[in-house]
Amino acid sequence: MSHWYYHPVALPSAAMAEQARAHQNQLTKPQGSLGYLEDAVIQLAGLQQRAMPELNNMVMVIFAADHGVVEEGVSAYPQIVTAEMIRNFSRGGAAITVLAKKLQAEFQVINLGTVAALEELPNVRDSRLAAGTKNFCVEAAMSAEQLQQALSVGRDAVLEANKMDIFIGGEMGIGNTTSAAALACALLDVSPEELVGAGTGLDEKGIAHKAQVVTRALALYSEKLNQLLSILQTLGGFEIAALVGSYIACAQQGIPVLIDGFISSVAALFACKINPPARAWMLFGHQGAEKGHQRILSALHARPLLQLDMRLGEGSGAALAVSVLQNACLLHREMATFADAGVTDKNP
Repeated sequence: MSHWYYHPVALPSAAMAEQARAHQNQLTKPQGSLGYLEDAVIQLAGLQQRAMPELNNMVMVIFAADHGVVEEGVSAYPQIVTAEMIRNFSRGGAAITVLAKKLQAEFQVINLGTVAALEELPNVRDSRLAAGTKNFCVEAAMSAEQLQQALSVGRDAVLEANKMDIFIGGEMGIGNTTSAAALACALLDVSPEELVGAGTGLDEKGIAHKAQVVTRALALYSEKLNQLLSILQTLGGFEIAALVGSYIACAQQGIPVLIDGFISSVAALFACKINPPARAWMLFGHQGAEKGHQRILSALHARPLLQLDMRLGEGSGAALAVSVLQNACLLHREMATFADAGVTDKNP
């Protein structure tokens, strides 16, 4: 039997998308004048199988893990910050938790691998696979078994959540922009100089060093980078693999996904390479400030809703984009049609 992530995904409803398009064209505005808001709401209608899509029930899951490559000095912050931020998420003090509360989203954090074990915390699930990944400049980031486990943690987070209108996956892990950049370089066959960015706030010297670290890793595994799962096992993070699993599971369950920033977009690209029809289930929250994000969005033929020069991660940019999508749905649902309002439509 083939692995679950290759199984078919749900099909969006072309009929409902067409119904939503026809409705948009009857609203009291010039056709297309709401720009991408119209396209987004039509896509949502097809995904939610209803001509009047809604975004009332959101699920947000933050996948967190540490990265062995931090040993190479690739982050402006020490590794302990991953665990400290998990505690901050639990207390509701992070950007994503403030936004999740405002949106009344179902929220949880899944710890796939902090270096040190954490105490029991509210809204945090302990799913530690190891004390972080290995340093991929020395050895593969994880074992084949750990990769399968991480993918399954992402899937299970989706299957166990309550009914939702949209899913947002976030990530936390010091060093994970290095891992994401390495994954993207291997996947797209581009040089680290094109994709490696500031991450948590490196200066130019730090960015150059980070690019060298990625270059070393790509050279070390040149023989192993011809298979998707091998790339993910060799250069990935537990939380990135969990995101991949969650995105594929959403597509299989017929749940729209709102993708966050650079790291989440790299995970989305992997999900689409592993199971290409999953792409239909994705909307993109924002284009971040991280150098390689635009390149990843281009590879996904993605149009982000926002561009705010963010580079926080956590799912924060996607959470901000929810209100834009909610307003798109509101306009779609509550604007009058030409017939309702007695307004003359354009000349035939």
